[in-house]
Amino acid sequence: MPFHEKPWQTRCHSNAVRHFISLFVLMVLAICHVAPAQAADVDVDNIRLWAAPDHVRVVFDLSDEVDSSVFKLDDPRRLVVDLKDTQLAFDPDEVDPEDSAIDALRTGRRNGDDLRVVFDLNRKIEPHHFLLPPTDQYGYRLVVDLDYPGEGALDEPVDPIAAMIRDQEMDAERELRQAEAEGASPSAALAKRDSQAKPHPKRDIIVAVDPGHGGEDPGAIGPSGTYEKDVVLAIARKVKAHISATPGFKAFLTRDSDYYVGLRKRTLLAREQKADFFVSVHADAVKSRGPSGSSVYALSKNGATSESARWLAETENRSDLIGGVDGRLDLSDKDEVLRGVLLDLTMTATMNESLSTGGQVLDKLGRINRLHRSQVEQAGFVVLKSPDIPSLLVETGFISNPGEEKRLRSSAFQEKIADAIGDGIIAHFRRHPPPSSLLAWQRDQGRGEEPDEYRVQKGDTLSQVAARHDVTMLALKQANDLSGDILRVGQVLKIPHS
Repeated sequence: MPFHEKPWQTRCHSNAVRHFISLFVLMVLAICHVAPAQAADVDVDNIRLWAAPDHVRVVFDLSDEVDSSVFKLDDPRRLVVDLKDTQLAFDPDEVDPEDSAIDALRTGRRNGDDLRVVFDLNRKIEPHHFLLPPTDQYGYRLVVDLDYPGEGALDEPVDPIAAMIRDQEMDAERELRQAEAEGASPSAALAKRDSQAKPHPKRDIIVAVDPGHGGEDPGAIGPSGTYEKDVVLAIARKVKAHISATPGFKAFLTRDSDYYVGLRKRTLLAREQKADFFVSVHADAVKSRGPSGSSVYALSKNGATSESARWLAETENRSDLIGGVDGRLDLSDKDEVLRGVLLDLTMTATMNESLSTGGQVLDKLGRINRLHRSQVEQAGFVVLKSPDIPSLLVETGFISNPGEEKRLRSSAFQEKIADAIGDGIIAHFRRHPPPSSLLAWQRDQGRGEEPDEYRVQKGDTLSQVAARHDVTMLALKQANDLSGDILRVGQVLKIPHS
């Protein structure tokens, strides 16, 4: 009699088979010891790009310190960044290459736990990278700068003829300072460069306008979330426009977009562009929301003139910790002792001019805004440490004050602040124009007829004019505030009493 399974017997048989299979799978897993995947040690929380005229900065925001390797490849051009034991913690499609050397980026795994980021490039670059420790605003950051070989940091470099003339003036000034430092006769130093009067170039006075902060350094942040870097860029653009619209002046910006420029690089740009003056634009901030008003600062070689000036200088000087760049003035061709003497002499002269101009700017600011300080303050700002260029730092207002923050965001108020800064600088140079400038030529028109005046003729030299009027070359130079020994045809000299 054939055997037929009952329905309940069939169900029991199926359950037994399934139970046996489950036990078998567990045994295999135990034998193979399959472990869950290990998470990477470091997260990339974001990748940020800041495009500048001469480079693009790529910042990796990291959860911890990381070992990295950065190298470039050709055909096609690429930049490769390898990060050990690292994973992405954000969507890389959110990264905007902006107007930079980077077309796109790709990511992938390497050696199991490492992250590889590949940037597709559209031009030649020279990469530099460094790791920054945490600050008050950021955690660990890997900074990769892609420099553009042969490119300048400014879109409108100084006119070569104007640069040559300014170089002549600065060389003469440095030679005179060196002669004084070495104990030589200033008149003898001038005589060495004594030359015939040159045609009057009527050159523009060049002003470097420096918007503080920028890029990954937002500066102070107002109660409503206003970034200092945005406000001061808007004001600086207006300062540049106001000064450049004035005949005899040309202004340029150390940055014209949202990227960071190192503190010493800002003064280096001013020196490269042969600036006659440097003004850095900022917006003050303190923990209290009460303080308000504008302030003007010049460099101090010694102590700060107030506790607030010292605190502000320390705060602003920390910007390079956020921006992650540094540099130093190169005086390597000078003896160490002489270097110090030259810097001291030059800074004394430029600080006096800075204070004089600062008084003019402060007066103009006081007409349109409350003054936080009624005199020009002094402190050791890194951004002002250009020994051969008079410099000021202007705190336009307190972004930490809700009312002033609102005004600083107003285009109309920005315009008033910008005009006050520009007018103060212009007023100073109208009173003390460089001899080769258009302003000096305009001042001399209609002069030269008085007994104590002399209009320079073709072929004249400084020594000849001094001898003709029985005065020393040094006295003639001092009476006319000459920065060197170069005379210009048509220039009117005041003859001091012998």
